Amino acid sequence: MMDIDRTAPVVVELHQTVQAPLETIWRMHTDVDSWPQWNTGIDTAVLHGPLAVGAVFDWTTAGLDIRSTVAELTPERRIVWGGPAHGITGIHVWEFEETSDGVRVSTRESWAGVPVEANPHAMHLALEESLLAWLQVLKTTAENRN
Repeated sequence: MMDIDRTAPVVVELHQTVQAPLETIWRMHTDVDSWPQWNTGIDTAVLHGPLAVGAVFDWTTAGLDIRSTVAELTPERRIVWGGPAHGITGIHVWEFEETSDGVRVSTRESWAGVPVEANPHAMHLALEESLLAWLQVLKTTAENRN
């Protein structure tokens, strides 16, 4: 199983419990092309081909043009993607687990590279804010679709 780069200058790990069916949450989260429709932090997102290991998607967020490659995919359980963007190498792991309280959505991401090393504190805050917002909008949207 692939993990983030735990030696990277920036590592953020968060989770959120969502009261919606796992299938709903997974479908929303992995329908890359629809991200801008429900996630206001994402301006554009285009998956090139079917979602599978090796699939590439281009997306824009916070003024960054990002090309990510899916590195691992276990339906309704786990997705890992990563790639370079503006000198930053990111690795992003998402995991989904049904619990008695709902679905626990866990995310962890690492950032490395010269821009990160130049200001790790600011980069950590930016990544944490982005992931908190993503988790919150995923929760709100999935629960409202329920």
